[in-house]
Amino acid sequence: MAISASPILDRTTARHVVAASFLGWMLDACDFFIVLFTLDNVAHSFSTSLEVVLLAPTLTLVTRPIGAFVCGRAADAYGRKPVLIGTIAIYSLIEVLSAFAPTLTVFLVLRALFGIALGGEWGVGTSLIMESVPPSWRGTASGILQAGYPAGYLLASLLFLLLPVLGWRGLFVLGGGAIVSAIYIWLRVPESPDWLARKAQGAGAARQPGMLDVVRQNMALCVFAVALMAAFNFMSHGSQDLYPKVFLALERHVPPTSITTLAVLYNLAAIAGGVVFGVLSQRIGRQYAIAVAAGLTLPLLPLWTLPHSVFWLGVGAMCIQFCIQGAWGVVPAYLSELSPASVRATFPGLAYQCGNLIAASNALLQTRLAAWMGAGLAPALMLSVGMAALVVLVLTLLNARLHPQSTLGEHA
Repeated sequence: MAISASPILDRTTARHVVAASFLGWMLDACDFFIVLFTLDNVAHSFSTSLEVVLLAPTLTLVTRPIGAFVCGRAADAYGRKPVLIGTIAIYSLIEVLSAFAPTLTVFLVLRALFGIALGGEWGVGTSLIMESVPPSWRGTASGILQAGYPAGYLLASLLFLLLPVLGWRGLFVLGGGAIVSAIYIWLRVPESPDWLARKAQGAGAARQPGMLDVVRQNMALCVFAVALMAAFNFMSHGSQDLYPKVFLALERHVPPTSITTLAVLYNLAAIAGGVVFGVLSQRIGRQYAIAVAAGLTLPLLPLWTLPHSVFWLGVGAMCIQFCIQGAWGVVPAYLSELSPASVRATFPGLAYQCGNLIAASNALLQTRLAAWMGAGLAPALMLSVGMAALVVLVLTLLNARLHPQSTLGEHA
């Protein structure tokens, strides 16, 4: 299932592929997080409760697997480049239309449609980058691509500073600027050489295998990938969703300005972690790099939640995000190299988004666990993230033992 040794683009063009894929994922994530930062403002604008507006990010998460499947199948059939451009153009348009939504119902429908585009972008971008860069670049490129997610979070938090000037609708219009990444891809990024080679050999749209046939032939792999991505998403969402506003603000009474500073710092650490462990995976193998990052997460959990000083909370948050997003930095290369070639734009993205769908209940589970334990949110955060990290560690090491060839880095 390794990526074939098709002709590789020249290194300058390969750099454009890496930059474009990172830019697309970063701006996609930024548009998603803008909604989370402005939930109360949207609720006030539509004269409704915050709980009702929370349907917006929920609908986005629920529809992401649809996008992963539809866009992935289209990219496997008709090429990575046109589908990636179309996906980015669509989510940019939806972001702008959301700014002009006249009613809450229209807004929620648009956010559901946004989820389809959001779910499609990652898998298609992953297949394009992994099939286009030299094998020795894949670990680094994987880390850079995945670093786009915390970079998008960071960009959204900076754009949020403009809320008093632009309002939430103005921020959504700015989010539509993601179209620049589609233009960049159109002008500077060629089609995947691996996809072109397989198309020339007769493996294009006309002979694309059915997805159900692929699943039946690779049932164990599919179950493993979805289970692993569910654990990954419980690990990342468990450390992010409730941490800033609920844990830091309400339980630790950290001032808003300090929370903003901490968010910037731990997202910078997350970006660094993705790149560092992506590079490390090139040396020690994908699964072992993931296992190291997940294993390092476990002893850091008390430092992340138990301190009461802002300084030590910041140190803990930076360390935990460095490791968690470090593990995530290996995922694009890992899933691409595990994927059957005929569905490489579909399989990684669909596994990722199905795992994300399973983990969508994370915030509810953490709050209920905290209420049941009666000791605040800190133990619930440690237990949920720790269990998820342990599952990631066990699954990756188990697969490394059963399939040692998939632990290789640039030789995969």
